[in-house]
Amino acid sequence: MADRRRVNGPGGITVPPIYEAEDLPLPDRSRQPNGIRAQYLKTGVTPSASGSAYLEIEPQNGSVSKGMKLTCTVHGPRSLPRSAPFSPHMVLSTHVKFAPFATRQRRGYLRDSSERDLSTHLETALRGALIADRWPKSGVDVIVTIIEGDQARQVAVEQGIEEWDMMNVLGGCITVAAAALADAGIDCVDTVSGGVAALVPGKDGEEPVMVLDPVPSEHEEILAACCVAYLPSRDEITNLWLKGSLSSDANLQRMLIARAVHASKGSSQAVAASLTEAALAG
Repeated sequence: MADRRRVNGPGGITVPPIYEAEDLPLPDRSRQPNGIRAQYLKTGVTPSASGSAYLEIEPQNGSVSKGMKLTCTVHGPRSLPRSAPFSPHMVLSTHVKFAPFATRQRRGYLRDSSERDLSTHLETALRGALIADRWPKSGVDVIVTIIEGDQARQVAVEQGIEEWDMMNVLGGCITVAAAALADAGIDCVDTVSGGVAALVPGKDGEEPVMVLDPVPSEHEEILAACCVAYLPSRDEITNLWLKGSLSSDANLQRMLIARAVHASKGSSQAVAASLTEAALAG
């Protein structure tokens, strides 16, 4: 009698596929230094969740990057288990994960160190916007999934620019999570949004230039970058991630942060437009 529980392999010999390495040229930035990529944001994409949102950032022409696609679901607020200690504030839990198929180099099912760092930054950014006192003895889970990221992640690893890509991912996570929280009806002091600015070398030996919404594959080198979570109505920053080699000039650091804030204002307009459209449709 045949064993029905056993999955039999193929009868013939199989050969694993071999993918050739792509030799793609380094694209140039076609946008102005103060220009950001277009964003598409839609809320209410997951009916089973308390709130949800989908964010898509357009790719650049001729770039090895295929843009980014992120989705966020919010579950809660709901009562904490009886075994949990008493909390007068709402307990926030964030979870950021790349889908296994999000990048060309397949991701694992368990979170790595970079994904855990993104979760920590996202929790800090959202905690400054939530009014946690209105939800005692309750918890909320914010889950962000990167559906599509940089397709040429192996190239980013070889060139050493993967750490700069994480800032763009964090900015998208903050923006899509803010829209999902608003869709869930959770009280916030303001709608937080993420923005990124970078300091890159100038062309033909000129002075370094600050650009908004940088794509690392479009630049030969990134000297420093800054990612902020910004509350536009209150003019406050809830999370600041500054990395790179900057001079001791404090004005240069403040200018880089100000450019990142300017980039976040463009993302906040996309969130406001999406929430207004959802309110009119409802």
